[in-house]
Amino acid sequence: MTNQRGAKKRAQFVPWRSAGNRTETGGSADEIVRSTGWVFNNETGSELTLEEFVATGNKEVRRYMRQFGFEGERLAPLTLLEIGSGIGRMTASFTEQCAHVVAADVDAAFLERCRETVGKHGRADRLTTTHVQDGSTLALADNSVDVAFSYITLQHCQRNDALGLTREAIRVTRSGGTVILNYRSWVFSDVLLIPAGILVRLLWRMPAIGKRISATRWATRFGWQANRLSPDEVLQDIIDHCQKSLTEITIYHSPFQVRHVSHSNAQVKSLKRVNRSHWWLVATVSGS
Repeated sequence: MTNQRGAKKRAQFVPWRSAGNRTETGGSADEIVRSTGWVFNNETGSELTLEEFVATGNKEVRRYMRQFGFEGERLAPLTLLEIGSGIGRMTASFTEQCAHVVAADVDAAFLERCRETVGKHGRADRLTTTHVQDGSTLALADNSVDVAFSYITLQHCQRNDALGLTREAIRVTRSGGTVILNYRSWVFSDVLLIPAGILVRLLWRMPAIGKRISATRWATRFGWQANRLSPDEVLQDIIDHCQKSLTEITIYHSPFQVRHVSHSNAQVKSLKRVNRSHWWLVATVSGS
């Protein structure tokens, strides 16, 4: 089994296990990305190659890191943690830019493919991986990374897991380091998406059809609607439960969906090409 007992009970991990099982069946890297690419970046196509898949990650890594102030050689001496690496779509680019990268994922099979992806299109000598066995805890030492990054991952977790991984990201980031974390909050379409997600996750538990539909793109897109978190909810949880604090807090949102933040020390800025339902927390970690 690719996931441990703690994570197996969570319905939203069903499609991850399904995709993970497919990555374990063998086949070339190109064949794997054709069958699972949509899981990680909505990439589809019978001719999709791993190289093309990684190229989409390269483009997004460079754009986001530049927008968040990590231009030029700033990443070069740093250790970066990527929470939710999948099969390495963005990881390969991070290994080209950082001194060291720690790829974390809930599925061990994804991490095996991540190592393969980085071996082909990145710097394998700069990569280590860590399995998030229980879905919410990082098996890393305190103050062990300079940057903690996560993109389109925390929204697929249960609420408590997403908040737990946020606290873990802060715990493992050194004082003076940076967290760059992506979340999903409420938009009007959630009136339909949230109930649909609940229904699909119930269907996943049915022996007769659950395994079959968990491998389909349409069902997974609904079933992944696992949580919605506002900036205030995340920031308050950090204040209540983290030994460290955050400074230089900036909340980035889509120009088409303004996010209101009551936290007095947080700046709020719009950022082009951010999904209407997404927002980013970018902040400096302070404290031991």
